Amino acid sequence: MKQLKTIFIAVAFLMSAQFVTAQTKVAHIDVSELMTNMPAMKTAQTQLEKIQKSYDSEYNTMVQEYQTKMKKYQGDAEAGTVTDAVNETRAKEMQDMGTRIQQYRETATKELQQKELDLVKPIMEKAQQAIQKVARAKGYEYVLDASNGSGVLMADGPNLLADVKKELGF
Repeated sequence: MKQLKTIFIAVAFLMSAQFVTAQTKVAHIDVSELMTNMPAMKTAQTQLEKIQKSYDSEYNTMVQEYQTKMKKYQGDAEAGTVTDAVNETRAKEMQDMGTRIQQYRETATKELQQKELDLVKPIMEKAQQAIQKVARAKGYEYVLDASNGSGVLMADGPNLLADVKKELGF
């Protein structure tokens, strides 16, 4: 019985040693580089820049109108001679314009962020699927993101970037 117990412990020890020494296949890819090189991402960036210019143009027009009225009201020779009611109305108008400009800026920023999310999310999902497909085909159990600041300190192993680009058709 004692011998059986010893044999069992020895077998368990050998099995655990094999388990510990089994190698896990790990590769890496710079997801940021992949994303910036994807044609769909370049198209999305162009669309976002166009929308941004549109928002900026509208914002600048509103600010210009605000500044023009401000100069008119402050430089108006009547400013000192008009009634308090007129000056109060003008001040309220300027305050309302300032509020509308600020609200427009906030709304435009939120809409731009949402549009970016709507455009980029399917591209990221496509890239993720391609990475998984290539990694599985090559037998990798883990793929690390080697983008700058991702936490990967050294990436000497296989780089899947070229294979994933090929899978995506560029």
